[in-house]
Amino acid sequence: MTSKRLRVRSWNVNGLRAVADKGFAEWLRASRAHVVGLQETRALPEQVPAELRAPRGWKTHFVAAERKGYSGVGLYAKRGFDEIVTSLGDAAMDAEGRVQIARFGKLWVANVYFPNGSGKDRSNDRVPFKLSFYRRLFDTLQPLRAKGGRVLVMGDFNTAPEAIDLARPKSNEKTSGFLLEERDEVRRWASAGWTDTYRHFHPSKEGAYSWWSQRFGVREKNVGWRIDLVLASEGALPFVQGASIHPDVLGSDHCPVGVELDATVLD
Repeated sequence: MTSKRLRVRSWNVNGLRAVADKGFAEWLRASRAHVVGLQETRALPEQVPAELRAPRGWKTHFVAAERKGYSGVGLYAKRGFDEIVTSLGDAAMDAEGRVQIARFGKLWVANVYFPNGSGKDRSNDRVPFKLSFYRRLFDTLQPLRAKGGRVLVMGDFNTAPEAIDLARPKSNEKTSGFLLEERDEVRRWASAGWTDTYRHFHPSKEGAYSWWSQRFGVREKNVGWRIDLVLASEGALPFVQGASIHPDVLGSDHCPVGVELDATVLD
């Protein structure tokens, strides 16, 4: 690593093929990132445009859902992956293509697209699956975290942790993404030693959102939610030097989020 800092970015692109036509390649170059995790890619690897499937200077890895045009995650890295895991050991969860857990030297990066609990007709019938997914991932990562491993968990968590993390908390208390049981699960991760990096550096910043409804004027009015997070284990946190949200980046209903770390986190 030539830079003294390691820049890590996460972005739910709401369709990699769609964002390819909205300046994604230009953003990727301008980001100066070393690791980029994408969620909701919605494409088989062979469906990704060639210039994004293997851009010059990047190593890439994609995981697709069995259901076409649904879910999916992708990783771009300036250095090769030393190890990568894509299974949580649960067939139903693995079929949705939501997880990449990659090792770069001593740093583990979990790129994750957490399920939405809304379900059919916003009935919240997917909440049990969503919570089971959270717990399964927690248990998968727990051995790494518990022995002091340097681990980042980044992606679209589909949950706003606290009232400060969405513009209209009162009117969304029965909406998946801000249900008490969902927030309690995020708090359980925090109690176990995971740190929400953005709140670590910006504990009281209001209006900091990463997702907006696509209804007309909503993003312009900044009526949003902060549901895209980067969590750091105790072993990784001392290396984290900053956390950011990039609402000026368009092309998706989400915007990128990220962290900067001391590059010695890899050594």
